Amino acid sequence: MRFYILILCGLILTGSAAAQDQFCGTVNTSFKAGETLTLKVFYNLGKMFVGAGEATFNTRLEKYAGKDAYHVIGEGKTYRTYDWFFKVRDKYESYIDTATMLPIRFIRNVSEGGYTIYNNVGFNRETNQATSTNGTFKVPHCIQDVISAIYYARNIDFSKYKPGDKIPFSMFLDDEVYDIYIRYIGKENVDTRYGTFRAIKFKPLLIKGTIFQGGEQMTVWVSDDGNKIPLRVDSPISVGSIKVDMISYGNLRHPLTSLVKKR
Repeated sequence: MRFYILILCGLILTGSAAAQDQFCGTVNTSFKAGETLTLKVFYNLGKMFVGAGEATFNTRLEKYAGKDAYHVIGEGKTYRTYDWFFKVRDKYESYIDTATMLPIRFIRNVSEGGYTIYNNVGFNRETNQATSTNGTFKVPHCIQDVISAIYYARNIDFSKYKPGDKIPFSMFLDDEVYDIYIRYIGKENVDTRYGTFRAIKFKPLLIKGTIFQGGEQMTVWVSDDGNKIPLRVDSPISVGSIKVDMISYGNLRHPLTSLVKKR
């Protein structure tokens, strides 16, 4: 179950692989080393949403394989009061080439309800291969991992699209290549637990699974400013629904000019 990562990615598991090449080699203009983001996961229990866990993202600048790389660490966990029900302790790491915004290495180390996975993936751009803990696989040249895809997507220039347009790219996860896209919806103000923001709105098309229903039922809002940080994710799940709100941030690259009113 990829619960924490899927709700934050807002990514889909179908689309056009060829079209993703238009984003190959995107230049980062949205974040910098030292950025921190914390998001809180709320689960709907009848008439109210109850905080069940948190996800954090931290970005560092490091050297990896002789290249300047953003080392992004994403961690998700349930609060201790919910551990008895379904304990989550997830950690995802991505080393992203600063020059191309493509991943060099991806590490997945998760524990969810007693189910554990460890996978360490290295990407070879010269041979278009991904070598994981389990083997070597052929991948498209501009393949992303699940963490790098989030930061890659933050650099999309939404002004090039009109409402209803699909924005595709490819992602490697669990030793498989997924052709994915998001559908741009438009811009609107969104009220979150942090405050009211001017936001960019889009919908991922999710394949039906153990947690999420199929179709375009998940909605994601990111800040309509230079940072494009995730503000809210709203989605029905197999039982009830969830909301994910940004509750704190640090060391953003740009002023958070999208904030209309703080709570």
